[in-house]
Amino acid sequence: MDRSCLRLRTMGSFFFGGTVRTVADGETFHGDHGYAQYYIAAHSRHLPIVLWHGVGQSGRTFESTPDGREGYAALLPRRDWSVYVVDQPRRGRAGRTEAPPLTADLPAAARESGVWEAFRNGVWEPPGRPSLYAGSQFPLSGAAVDQFFRQQTPDTGGEPLTAEYRAFMGQTGAALFRRIGDGILITHSNGGQYGWEIAMASPHVRAVAAYEPGACAFPDDAAPEDVPGAAAGAYLAPRMVPAARWAALTKIPILIVWGDYIPDEPSPVFGADVWRIARARSRQFVRLVNARGGHAELMELPKLGIRGNTHAAFADRNQMEILRLLTDWLAAQGLDGYEEPHEGPAPLAMPMTLPVERER
Repeated sequence: MDRSCLRLRTMGSFFFGGTVRTVADGETFHGDHGYAQYYIAAHSRHLPIVLWHGVGQSGRTFESTPDGREGYAALLPRRDWSVYVVDQPRRGRAGRTEAPPLTADLPAAARESGVWEAFRNGVWEPPGRPSLYAGSQFPLSGAAVDQFFRQQTPDTGGEPLTAEYRAFMGQTGAALFRRIGDGILITHSNGGQYGWEIAMASPHVRAVAAYEPGACAFPDDAAPEDVPGAAAGAYLAPRMVPAARWAALTKIPILIVWGDYIPDEPSPVFGADVWRIARARSRQFVRLVNARGGHAELMELPKLGIRGNTHAAFADRNQMEILRLLTDWLAAQGLDGYEEPHEGPAPLAMPMTLPVERER
């Protein structure tokens, strides 16, 4: 662990996006916003990085690893990247909503055995004991396992699998970028589908780096081929969007990173097969972006000789190697400059969301 001082210019937090409802008696309800905690490096680069978590998670994903090492929230500012760590709407510190919960029993989030398998730590079929894949980079210890499960965060309201909700998340993310200006978006897992929406909704997104995106967006004039064995329903369906809007994804550099233990053939284990299908969609997505003049790169770690990574490579024991791949890629895209250091979010100015009368 780096024992030197972590130098920040400032830090803080704010909510972004959201709705306001006024009922008949004049009462209001502010909800469905996102939350961002920020750390502005003392010697900041020009572009900040937004860290957007996945399903069943919160910004905690990027704060510390399960075994207590620094996460990207600290490692990036040590390298002069200012960061914004997000809790997405209806999750964690952005949990305020009136939306009813959904009852869908998604194995990747509903049961701890499903979470263990979805993160590809190993196989767990209760009442049997969980296994750890041979050569895994998961930082196995009693404390790490305990912290891994305790970081799971329930939805406070439904997260429907609809185009309307994805567009809402895109606009919410765009509200964040309007306040911070140009920046880089890093997503994880199910948050990947919202990353594409945010990049299509905001001209301030200068690049997207997606760690194992659960779904990819495709233009409605080029539906991808079926993936053999893709029988998990809407959760794994390609996200189709108007071609004119999708074209925005060909204007920015895109990186997609995949780890280890993903089968090449259909598997009865949901937590393994879901990533086989999602990886195949990523390959289709990258080919299409590049065929239409964009710049997308698929980084499959085992093909680089980097073995043992789980679904959260940025928190594995070899996280420094994973981080170096990211920062080298950002440098190769010319995104790591210091030309105008990022100073933090702009002051928030907006009209009153309810009438307030000053007493005289």
